[in-house]
Amino acid sequence: MKSLKSMTGVFTAIALVTGLAACAQSNAGESGMAKESAMKADIVDTAVSAGKFNTLVAAVQAADLVETLKSPGPFTVFAPTDAAFDQLPAGTVETLLKPENKDKLIQILTYHVVPGKVMSSDIAGKKMDAGSVEGSNLMIDAAGGGVMINDATVISADVESSNGVIHVIDKVLLPN
Repeated sequence: MKSLKSMTGVFTAIALVTGLAACAQSNAGESGMAKESAMKADIVDTAVSAGKFNTLVAAVQAADLVETLKSPGPFTVFAPTDAAFDQLPAGTVETLLKPENKDKLIQILTYHVVPGKVMSSDIAGKKMDAGSVEGSNLMIDAAGGGVMINDATVISADVESSNGVIHVIDKVLLPN
């Protein structure tokens, strides 16, 4: 896991530089709308700065999906926390991060992404299937008191970024 921590440091540095650049741009006299856009980080930088998605960020890097998740999108990402990854059987994350397992890692990560920007208000009170980027459907149940994505609970919703939204979940979603 030493390499995981060093990758996290790299992403943290990138987030810091991005944040400083956004501040510099906002001080350059942009209009109010441009300031708001410049200060909002993309999905990757938002996840890095949160500090609780280190495993997810390392997996996104190992799968070569960083540039995709920095592109304009928009994307909706159901982001498992580090604690969610810790629930997987011992050795699972380390095995998935190996280059020979890249295709499986991409399949799992893209199963956590839905095209478009879906806010909690868009699904409130509904049960539906949503097509993931991986190709399989996710079962979304927002009809009760909370929101479930398959068997994962959304523990924090509507974390906006410049290219989409993150909904924090308590389990890693595994496609069938």
